[in-house]
Amino acid sequence: NAGTEADVYISVYGERGDTGSRQLLRSQKPKKFLKGQTDIFAVEAVHLGHLYKIVVGHNGLGSGNGWFLDKVVIKDPLTDLDYTFHCHRWLDQGQDDGSIARELTVTDTGMFPGRQELQLKRVETWAAEKWKYQEGNILQFYNRLTHGFICLNPDSRVDALGDKKNKYGKVFFLRMCA
Repeated sequence: NAGTEADVYISVYGERGDTGSRQLLRSQKPKKFLKGQTDIFAVEAVHLGHLYKIVVGHNGLGSGNGWFLDKVVIKDPLTDLDYTFHCHRWLDQGQDDGSIARELTVTDTGMFPGRQELQLKRVETWAAEKWKYQEGNILQFYNRLTHGFICLNPDSRVDALGDKKNKYGKVFFLRMCA
């Protein structure tokens, strides 16, 4: 359910102005904005110079309108430069922060390739996993190597002999690789 049937819009901003809001109508794919799919659109505009941000969003209409956007890459045909705008977030009224539009700044990949993408993956992983660490939870990790449990208690105590029958703990499997 990461794709959308809603109408998607984009505004591109550069040192010489912006495109205004443009609906992305014709993808090179038969059906646009499907989960795991890369869509390619041609957007006609005056040359904006170096790009620095985009605003991308949708109108929120249609069933299953929520959309998980990984990134947007804009290829400048005059300079042959690619501008990458990482998102890694939901555009959905019922997910994340409830926003259906995002302002994204260009990623400077020249200085530290992959660094910003790695940081965004960390943020995305924490957002998905932070529920485990809510106040009062006792985490139990099962160690397949020792066949024992490790309990992380709310008061920061660690019990390496965790009770397998503790019905209040959340059990997670920890794979230890050598």
